[in-house]
Amino acid sequence: MHIIRTAHEMQALRRAMHGRVGAVYTMGALHEGHLALVAAARHAHDHVIASIFVNPTQFAAGEDFDKYPRDEQRDLELFAAAGVEAVFMPSPAEVYPTGFQTTIRLSGVTQGLEGARRPGHFDGVATVVAKLFNATSPHAAFFGQKDAQQVAVVRRMARDLNFPVDIVVVPTLRESDGLAMSSRNRYLTPAQRAAAAVVPRAMRAAVAAYGAGERETARLLELVRREISAEPLASLDYVSLNDPSTLLPSLDRLDGPALLSLTVQVGATHLLDNCLLPDSLNTQDGLTAVLGA
Repeated sequence: MHIIRTAHEMQALRRAMHGRVGAVYTMGALHEGHLALVAAARHAHDHVIASIFVNPTQFAAGEDFDKYPRDEQRDLELFAAAGVEAVFMPSPAEVYPTGFQTTIRLSGVTQGLEGARRPGHFDGVATVVAKLFNATSPHAAFFGQKDAQQVAVVRRMARDLNFPVDIVVVPTLRESDGLAMSSRNRYLTPAQRAAAAVVPRAMRAAVAAYGAGERETARLLELVRREISAEPLASLDYVSLNDPSTLLPSLDRLDGPALLSLTVQVGATHLLDNCLLPDSLNTQDGLTAVLGA
């Protein structure tokens, strides 16, 4: 497995590859969800390129950039075992050299949800993903459903800037109690980890109601709020129903697929999760059709 530190070297290796190339971009601290992205990329492509880069521009002041979990050796071992051919691991100075002054900023899809809670976050995401696209030139890039707004941002950016990259969305991998796998889950104490199960439980309440015929937005959102409020260690940041593509808030009554998103704080950790309504769309084909390109 090639370990590449500069964009120039990555581009040279990519030019030597023949056949289809899939890419998986990560900030490291790998878990089974990341490896599911690699498996999906390997299934349909001749080569898989991955990246590990904790991107400073998507962290606001006071967020967890400095303490974000890092375990380079373990990550490389996992990627090698999963069949990754090359790992791009640039330094911050390589990605943002002295004098760097270009930022990609989207409107619309970045305005609500996490974009409202973390101003500037998606500017950093869009800019670094554009740079990763240029370094790796994949035919397809694989993203997890848990970061649905990020997927919408990347898809819009790729379309607007004519990147010839397919965006493929892989269903969220979950723990046995339904909690979405995340590198930040390791921040939780045992008591907080038990409380965190309220997040998937709240989503399931809305999914069940939708399956039983409920279409009133306010009632579906209230089911989620009620579940979260019953857990003393959890605090709801927001819950929202939005158009899966544009991310515009849903009107009073759902008349098509909707993205149910929420962020819940447990201790000092923000837990992000989402699902599509109806539940039948939460498959790779359904997600890619609705969220991907």
